[in-house]
Amino acid sequence: MGGSRNVYLNYGLGRWGKEIIPYIEPKPPVGIHRYILVLFEQKGPIGMVEQPTSRVSFKTPYFSNQLNLSLHMATIYFNSQKEPQAKRH
Repeated sequence: MGGSRNVYLNYGLGRWGKEIIPYIEPKPPVGIHRYILVLFEQKGPIGMVEQPTSRVSFKTPYFSNQLNLSLHMATIYFNSQKEPQAKRH
């Protein structure tokens, strides 16, 4: 990795960047769900971006092309399960 990228990764991406699309935390229903986090390298500044209306059927290739991002640098994949809450009597 180049020097400038190490700075961003060591000190936190949000500290140095400009938020283009706000983070939406996951709110899954009960059951098993998969999460995929993808890190891209920016080729340059990012301008206005079409805001996704939903995460359903989100297309990562379309998103990366829209923002002119390079190939992904890292990917993390994991499953999570939300259990039903016990009823209080």
